[in-house]
Formats: sequence, structure tokens, C-alpha cells
Amino acid sequence: MIPALILLCALVAVGIVCYLLEVRHRRIARDMVSDHDDDAVPASGGDGGECCGMHLVCEKDSLLTAVKPVVEYYDDEELDRYAGTAPDAYPDEAVEEFRDVMLTLRPEEIAPWARSIQLRGIALPEAVREELLMIVGEARQAAGGNSVKSVKAS
Repeated sequence: MIPALILLCALVAVGIVCYLLEVRHRRIARDMVSDHDDDAVPASGGDGGECCGMHLVCEKDSLLTAVKPVVEYYDDEELDRYAGTAPDAYPDEAVEEFRDVMLTLRPEEIAPWARSIQLRGIALPEAVREELLMIVGEARQAAGGNSVKSVKAS
């Protein structure tokens, strides 16, 4: 009976030690994440060169991050009339209009153009959105060999 009691006490002690280590580990991990967020270099800062490497997806040319709150036009003011239109509700002529504007942009202007479209409340037609994501993904791979994560524009 006494050996079983000793074994039970040892098992409880090991459990308590494991629990305390887990609590400590979670606290350290949480502090590291919050420190990392505070120390992160803004994507728009620095020398304007390559991505800082501090984020899973580069915020410099991310389609999801509106770095500049000011809307920048790329000679595409005519697209403003599509604000509020659902992505699947565009006629073929409108899809071609979006595609023409996108294909006349320089490669470094495509991601900022997509941010501009989002800031203006314009949803890209689905076909153009897929082409845009493909172009941006290829540009990222060519620029640094980075693998493109799943990026979804809203």
C-alpha cells in the first residue's frame, strides 16, 4: 500500500511540474509575440527596397494591407462607377475594361493599384481578381523566390 501511495504522489508531482512549465511556456510565447509586433518595421518605412521579412506575407505589396489611406489613381477614374458592384455582377465589357487597365500598368504598380481599387470600394471582377493574384504571385516569386501564401482580396 505504501509503494502505491509513493507512486501516486510522484505522479501528482510530475503533473504539477508539467502544468507549471506549460503555463510558463505560454506566457513567454505570448510576450515574444507582443514584443515582435511592437518591434516590427513598418513595410512602408526603411529604404523602400525589399520586404523586411518580419511578416508571413510581405506587407509592402500585400493586397490586404492598405498602407496609404490616401487613394491613388492610376488613370482609371472611369472604374469608380463600379463601386458597390458585386464581383459576379459585371458584364463582359466591364471585365475587359478592368483587364485593360490592369495590363497597361507597370509590374510595380499592380499591387498598389489593387489597394487603390479596394480603398475606393470597388470589387474586382472574379476573373480579373484571379489574374491579378497570379501576376502578383509571379512577381513575388521572381523578386525573391518567396513562396506565395494564400492571399485573398476582399
